[in-house]
Amino acid sequence: MAREKKYNAVITGLGMYFPEKIYDNKYFESIIDTNDEWILTRTGIKERRILENGATSDLATNAALDLMQRHNVSAEEIDCIIIATVTPDMLFPATACLVQNRIGAVNAWGFDLEAACSGFLFAFQTGCALVESGQYKKVLVIGADKMSSIVDYTDRNNCILFGDGGAALLLEPSEDYNLGLQDFILRIDGAGEGALHMKGGGSLNPPTHETVDKKMHYLYQDGKAVFKVAVKGMADVSYELMQKNNLKSEDIAYLVPHQANLRIIDATAQRMGLSKEKVMINIDRYGNTTAATIPSCLAEYYRAGKLKKGDKIILSAFGAGYTWGATYVVWAID
Repeated sequence: MAREKKYNAVITGLGMYFPEKIYDNKYFESIIDTNDEWILTRTGIKERRILENGATSDLATNAALDLMQRHNVSAEEIDCIIIATVTPDMLFPATACLVQNRIGAVNAWGFDLEAACSGFLFAFQTGCALVESGQYKKVLVIGADKMSSIVDYTDRNNCILFGDGGAALLLEPSEDYNLGLQDFILRIDGAGEGALHMKGGGSLNPPTHETVDKKMHYLYQDGKAVFKVAVKGMADVSYELMQKNNLKSEDIAYLVPHQANLRIIDATAQRMGLSKEKVMINIDRYGNTTAATIPSCLAEYYRAGKLKKGDKIILSAFGAGYTWGATYVVWAID
């Protein structure tokens, strides 16, 4: 797809934040009918972080401040803030407004973007387009979710999957078209609404005693149905992006998959012909943090010295909607 652009958008900074409170698998053994082996075998999750006091804006703010401190970025320099989340502090104002005020980004505008577990990919692409236009020099893209706020902890199939966290990337323009965003494929299919949703809280079902009693303000997921389409969706779109850009498995430094389920991640890697060493993983320590999974993987691997300038990486996700996609990026930071 041809795009009019003045620059390429490159990642120049990363930040992340996870709460201190840990819910390990032993904790879930104490509250529901499950065990560590069952959880680990089916999901790959050992523990997840929970924000006891606070909201998504706290996760996003701390991730932004971590990035700014580590990469010597001043708040006044930031032009735009895009926050991907399904757990905003409130319907309005946008969580981006709350974060903008708290970090002192007085020159920034911004907004929230909601595309569930694909939200970060969609926000990343949106931020890149703003940078590529030449109108903005520093765009902060944050994925943050307090999933514990919408999880039913009596639902043994779903409560074990999710954690809370936030991570951020800074996008800036580059005249080197061989670095940064190279290509992407993003898709949605509203036919998936019935298998993964949260019915309560919006204009369709405003909060009432009845909606609360029916647990409509918790996420609902038909795990088997979602698993089938997620495996195919993530694997197929990632492989399609490789073919589109004439990429072979040996060309790719890393697959950066959404951390929903280790079996889905493994299936995607196999479809792409990648060994486990080429797959970023942190689901074992954080669980599914929705919009924070992909940027937190990037931050952790970069800080561990595992990413180098010129590395070709594929970001891939699948989420409620259905939403899914893959993005091809060449790493730009030394």
